[in-house]
Amino acid sequence: MHSPHDPYVRVRGAREHNLKGVDVDIPRDVLAVFTGVSGSGKSSLAFGTIYAEAQRRYFESVAPYARRLIHQVGAPKVGEITGLPPAVSLQQRRSAPTSRSSVGTVTNLSNSLRMLFSRAGDYPPGAERLDSDAFSPNTAAGACPECHGLGQVHRTSEELLVPDPSLSIRDGAIAAWPGAWQGKNLRDILDALGYDVDRPWGELPAEEREWILFTEQQPVVTVHPVRDADRIQRPYQGTYMSAHRYVIKTFSDSKSPALRAKAERFLTSAPCPVCGGSRLRPEALAVTFAGRTIAELAALPLADLAGRLDGGPETTRVLTEDLKSRIAPVVELGLGYLSLDRATPTLSAGELQRLRLATQLRSGLFGVVYVLDEPSAGLHPADTAALLTVLARLKAAGNSVFVVEHHLDVVRGADWVVDVGPRAGEHGGEVLHSGPVPGLAAVPESATARFLFDRAPAPVREPRTPRGWLKVGPVTRHNLREVTAEFPLGAFTAVTGVSGSGKSTLIGEITEERQGVDRLVSVDQRPIGRTPRSNLATYTGLFDVVRKVFAATDDARKRGYGVGRFSFNVAGGRCETCQGEGFVSVELLFLPSTYAPCPDCGGARYNPETLQVTYRGRNIAQVLDLTVEGAAEFFADTPAVARSLGTLLDVGLGYLRLGQPATELSGGEAQRIKLASELQRGRRAHTLYLLDEPTTGLHPADVEVLMRQLHGLVDAGHTVVVVEHDMTVVAGADWVVDLGPGGGDQGGRIVAAGPPAEVARTEGSATAPYLARVLG
Repeated sequence: MHSPHDPYVRVRGAREHNLKGVDVDIPRDVLAVFTGVSGSGKSSLAFGTIYAEAQRRYFESVAPYARRLIHQVGAPKVGEITGLPPAVSLQQRRSAPTSRSSVGTVTNLSNSLRMLFSRAGDYPPGAERLDSDAFSPNTAAGACPECHGLGQVHRTSEELLVPDPSLSIRDGAIAAWPGAWQGKNLRDILDALGYDVDRPWGELPAEEREWILFTEQQPVVTVHPVRDADRIQRPYQGTYMSAHRYVIKTFSDSKSPALRAKAERFLTSAPCPVCGGSRLRPEALAVTFAGRTIAELAALPLADLAGRLDGGPETTRVLTEDLKSRIAPVVELGLGYLSLDRATPTLSAGELQRLRLATQLRSGLFGVVYVLDEPSAGLHPADTAALLTVLARLKAAGNSVFVVEHHLDVVRGADWVVDVGPRAGEHGGEVLHSGPVPGLAAVPESATARFLFDRAPAPVREPRTPRGWLKVGPVTRHNLREVTAEFPLGAFTAVTGVSGSGKSTLIGEITEERQGVDRLVSVDQRPIGRTPRSNLATYTGLFDVVRKVFAATDDARKRGYGVGRFSFNVAGGRCETCQGEGFVSVELLFLPSTYAPCPDCGGARYNPETLQVTYRGRNIAQVLDLTVEGAAEFFADTPAVARSLGTLLDVGLGYLRLGQPATELSGGEAQRIKLASELQRGRRAHTLYLLDEPTTGLHPADVEVLMRQLHGLVDAGHTVVVVEHDMTVVAGADWVVDLGPGGGDQGGRIVAAGPPAEVARTEGSATAPYLARVLG
């Protein structure tokens, strides 16, 4: 029997995902790092077992209503865990942020600032005090009535709606209208209303053009469509909708990203003329603090905002000190360049996670386990020291900090390391070492040990000779001011710089229109799908071939099953209870809804009849359950499948299951799947590949595999440009473009550009000392 004050979290018999009955003891009140190659099972241990069990126990302590759902959510597959305190998880998952979500709302700093204005602001003479809600653009009390608190108004114009006035309406002059039959309906209705749809647009009278494009009226008329002679002519009642109304309606109501993007092409957004883009009512903007409105203070970088709060009367000191103490950890984590009004969708996943981390520092919790997912993602080596300080402070406050991490400096700074491996998927799932960091050196099968203790300098590569240059700029956007950069064609370029220095903004300016770009492939970390319906097999096109293989079996032919029968997305072969998702969504009143395995098919996604058809002894659900590595052996003699699987193996994804839902993939995995889909196309024409931090979430051993692929692309005549913080990758590049020197207003300039060895010697570059260390 362990005492209630057991200083260890003791895990016995963990079998989640690929874990092989793992037993491990991890001390409490330390910084413990979980390492191992991608897919080795370290997240399954930290998140899938330890955090999941802590959450299950929390559920157990709440209302019976929630307890009923726990059985559906499922307990982690583990014998027992003792000595486990309550846990808080900070994952890299991107929630779907809205245009109203900002740095201020994520960190709760906006609340403190609004309170300060409500209680201690300078009001105009005779004005009555406003509640703190009146200073929020997200409430009816505070939002500008014209733009509803969004700060932008969307407008359209005749030039945008009708790009080519020499065309007639019948020939498609109104480009903003929908295609296909809906567009034809609108043309027929105009014809029935008596407008000339065959005259060139430019020759129509101005008032007719104005009405057609901008009227708010929606007249209903009887239309007699003109159809081919052999088709039935039936009159119908048609309702007219102007082009402007159609565009605005599509943009504001459509759920389809493609339709919204199309509508957006016909709109210009401008700051709202009433609030000037500040999103607030005039009453709120009349109140100032230290001579500035709340909108002006929210637009300042946080580092500057803290300075503006000094001084002021005694009475406001409590409020200003509270605000400053909340800003301090955000600045400490290297995010002082962000402003409160910066929209959440424009932040990287790493920035978002560090903001949440800063908020936790102020929460004053103690005695909990913080489980963090790669807090160093997207961090420049110069900011890693600050991250370690913050983690040390969470630990000093009396907490245990468990971190899943690949960054070697974070691993070296830990008190304890749990190394999982030896390889990925079914070749992993064992704990190779659990103890102080130096002890890992004695574990020969550990992939982590090789990189952690081998300090040999990176081999110097002779930079390739570029076969031309791509000029970008001058760019003025975000914090870039008239910046011009040159990228070598037929070479490997790394773009470096501290967080917020402008790297992503700069490479975002590389488009297909630029001279020298024949074809552009941008491989980002956005998810490959937002529901469990999208998975590895559907995204890569592999599933189409697998379904054909099943439909061609004798058994399927006998039963009359076509290719469609083996899809879980259409009625017929799928399980109707979960509509082929394999999961049913469980709505929780007070917590985010969770997915539970379908009670009828148990997660197989298909109905029993479909599962009776087998190919080489496996049904379709069992094939989707194979790992990429297993499937490569299973389909070795089916060339179309083998090629797809080969490219997935080449980018180090052999451990993923074919049917793994997109919702379970990390950003780095999603990015490598996109890269593999691109590699299997085998294009011959020159392509420029843009990758934003491709090594995020990758163990150094996997980085080697990925770099081999990327350098292979360059050797085949293509151009690769990566935004990267991993200095071993930068050291192996042909050319480096370093931005900085700092983030936000302190950044946005090119500090150095040249071969790695040259950049490593640049004075005033934040990257140079770290690059020099790797180059030895």
